[in-house]
Amino acid sequence: MKDTFAELVRYLQNPVLTKDENLSLSYRFQKFSHLLLICVITGLLISPVFVLIEELGWINMEEHAMEDLMKTYSKPIVFFIAVILAPLFEELIFRGPLTLFKSTNSFKISFYLFAIIFGLIHLSNFKITTNVLLLTPILVLPQTLLGGIFGFIRVRFSLGWSMVLHACYNAILMLITFAAGNSI
Repeated sequence: MKDTFAELVRYLQNPVLTKDENLSLSYRFQKFSHLLLICVITGLLISPVFVLIEELGWINMEEHAMEDLMKTYSKPIVFFIAVILAPLFEELIFRGPLTLFKSTNSFKISFYLFAIIFGLIHLSNFKITTNVLLLTPILVLPQTLLGGIFGFIRVRFSLGWSMVLHACYNAILMLITFAAGNSI
């Protein structure tokens, strides 16, 4: 796990368009499980900041798009949207094109740009207010970091792996949300 985290950090500091040559499924599943755990830990470490922001009255999480989704659709439909549809389309849009950028500089710029845009697109989950705009870097931090992690596995393994990692991460979040009886 520590090695995977160190490799990920090095990669995020200097992303390069290089596939991982180790095709062993056990190796890939191990890396995948480490990355999934890193995604979950990242989310858990950042979530207290969201609780604080809501407690301070800066953001009303009752106005989050997931709240509306949960009120409008059944849990199986919400689960399908969040775990199947969203990862499929988001990975096609934000990670799919990454390997088209062949030069070192254009790849690096596109890698960071796609991760940032992926984060920023999730701002649409919030009702746009002055506070939301001021807190944008914090509000999209989890998705921006995840965009980097999904980009890492996409480049190193393939687009399919990033779709599955994204889907598994969202599934864990949805199951926690359902178990807690909360929408988000």
